[in-house]
Amino acid sequence: MNREDLIDGLTQDILAYVMNGGFPERELADSLTFDGLDERFEDYELLLDLHFILKPEIVEFVEQLSQRLRNVRTETKTVARTQRGGIDGHINWGSTVKARYSTNPNDRSLFVTENRSEDYDIPENIVLKRLLSIIYTTLRDAGEYLKDNYDWVTDRWQANNDLIDEVQRTVERNVHVRRIRDPETYEPTERMLTTAENSRQEIYREAAKRLRERQQLFNGDREALHTLLKQTAITPDDQARLFELYVLFRFIDTLEDLQETSPVFQTIQSGRQEVARIDGKQEIVLYHDTSAADRGLSFRTDTVPDDRDPTRAEQVQQTARDVASNYFDKNFQNHTGRPDVIVLEIKSDNPITYEYLIAEVKHSTREETIRTGIKETLEYLGFLRINEKYVFGRETEDKNDIFGSGWNGLLVVQDLDQNTLSVAEQKDEPITILQAEELDEELPVILRNVLKQQFST
Repeated sequence: MNREDLIDGLTQDILAYVMNGGFPERELADSLTFDGLDERFEDYELLLDLHFILKPEIVEFVEQLSQRLRNVRTETKTVARTQRGGIDGHINWGSTVKARYSTNPNDRSLFVTENRSEDYDIPENIVLKRLLSIIYTTLRDAGEYLKDNYDWVTDRWQANNDLIDEVQRTVERNVHVRRIRDPETYEPTERMLTTAENSRQEIYREAAKRLRERQQLFNGDREALHTLLKQTAITPDDQARLFELYVLFRFIDTLEDLQETSPVFQTIQSGRQEVARIDGKQEIVLYHDTSAADRGLSFRTDTVPDDRDPTRAEQVQQTARDVASNYFDKNFQNHTGRPDVIVLEIKSDNPITYEYLIAEVKHSTREETIRTGIKETLEYLGFLRINEKYVFGRETEDKNDIFGSGWNGLLVVQDLDQNTLSVAEQKDEPITILQAEELDEELPVILRNVLKQQFST
């Protein structure tokens, strides 16, 4: 699966789930978040704004901001004041006579004066102020990351760190910007945007155009979202995370079709990584990037076997654990890693039985990486426990059963340019390996077998 196909597929998924309020926004935010960002960017809309200010067009707008602000438009307005005694401004004698006549005709100390002033609160400036506020707020929250040497920061932001400080100073201190009132929550209105789009000055036309793009993005416009992901989300690390998210969406979509029931999506909470649940004859729970510890699941390894003396390597491992436990006054356990994407738990009643599918995702075509993925997937299966008891191989002496039936482990990798075994040809293997291009056709086969296997136990 190439980069363009990945973005196309992910764009469809975001539109289908997130923009309709279905898929937990924090789950998506976690997958799109750049390296090094803290918890502030688990907010989906704030994360979209971070991607938004990384767009080349926004950087260009910021680079030219100081010079363009010299041509900010104002309108002259006349302010009338009623005064007694002193006179400040031009006397409007017609209004003065009327004011005296309506109050006290003999009061010669009363005057109506007029003063002209510059009005900054015109529609074009409200549009400009809104865009500057978005850029300023996002830079304030992300400035420390933009200045660091992260791969995801565009070359222009990295090459000109002073630009960030300059934007912040401009918004805080520039006399023209400060005189423009802060937009109301509902502003700019459609009429304001239209006025700015028809302005003779480029700064207003550009500001309106960028706000339109952001509006389309937040409204779930497919083309706007596709462009944003393509321009700002794709570095090698980002693409790996997007691939994981793409696979997760394929699981959700396939389970929805197989069960003919819409999943109930869960809000992601600390310590609980449940993504979706499908109820019916079987209760299906989908977890992402977790061992589902709140359900009693773990991937803890055995350090010392019960039926023999430990080997030298095992003794070193146990001693290291004991030293660390004593030093930190904690009960350390040895665990495997955790699946990068999916733990699928299937529960049936009468009697209560459980079945599991553990999936590992490797965004790679390198044989070494895929071999590592095979080893990790087998480790997850071999050491999968529920309430401290092994899930597989606990009631049999067959060593192969520690990996389940062959349908319980799945490794998803990128498309390979070589001949490999089909799913049918892997039927005797302890796990199944799928390439990205096989997901749509073969994932339903795998999930049907897991569901059938659990339902028949």
